Amino acid sequence: MQSFQNSITKLFNTEIPIIQGGMIWASGWRLASAVSNAGALGLIGSGSMYPEVLKEHIQKCKSATSKPFGVNIPLLYPNIDEHIQTIIEEKISIVFTSAGNPATYTSLLKKNGIKVVHVVSSSKFAIKAQDAGCDAVVAEGFEAGGHNGREETTSMVLIPAICEAVNIPVIAAGGIARGNQMLAAMILGASAVQIGSRFVASDEASSHINFKNAITNVEEGGTSLSLKKLTPVRLLKNKFYHEIHEAEINGASKEELIELLGRGRAKKGMFEGDIDTGELEIGQSSCLIKKVQPASEIVHEIWNDYLHEIEKLKR
Repeated sequence: MQSFQNSITKLFNTEIPIIQGGMIWASGWRLASAVSNAGALGLIGSGSMYPEVLKEHIQKCKSATSKPFGVNIPLLYPNIDEHIQTIIEEKISIVFTSAGNPATYTSLLKKNGIKVVHVVSSSKFAIKAQDAGCDAVVAEGFEAGGHNGREETTSMVLIPAICEAVNIPVIAAGGIARGNQMLAAMILGASAVQIGSRFVASDEASSHINFKNAITNVEEGGTSLSLKKLTPVRLLKNKFYHEIHEAEINGASKEELIELLGRGRAKKGMFEGDIDTGELEIGQSSCLIKKVQPASEIVHEIWNDYLHEIEKLKR
């Protein structure tokens, strides 16, 4: 693979500026190590893991790759202090944080030699992440799957806005699944891309095969940003989504939505494969995903397409 050097590949010591999203119920050690072995940066998604499970995944990932990998931590996670301690004890060198105040843990992580990247959905939060000492930020447009920004700012607008607002490297995310989209993000000022949805539909992802197959059948408009009264999340439109959507149209209160959501809904859908009544978090780029592939094949395909698009522009 043709390697590439810029601020992000130097920061993470990777060959190419592609980062796999740390998605809940999908990003275990198998996926993270496969992506890292392919020359990109793999991330373990700790948001769906108990502390002892995270430790097991980190240790297995170390055995499966000699390349750099990191851990993604949602800062609202209930066992956050235990996760932070595990990461420090296991000498993880890269941490991506999201869904919370970056000032809370960034200084502690950096004192332990850890590079910290925070996921943001606005220039205001990007500046806060920079002020907190983060090494880079992820500019995540509202096309992204999973939990999302309330402002609904698209990647095409968000990426250049954040690039102008901060001096640290910007990683583009949200709606990116192909090499030509990666090139567009880089032209807008990003130094790398983070891709989630496409890796959910990989052989190594721990997401259920029913969910993977459902992703390959999504059409344009097949996802929607929901549950804004709670925490906005982009969902695949299934029976559960339509129940939520109807409740929201009818003016359901926050308490009523919490009751309708219940417990373990995301695990039920993404990990256990209940395609009808489970919560299926996926991005708009799912309509571009037509097959389940090995993670290394996805990395190489995106990167080679990116290089091909550059050559087309030169011609």
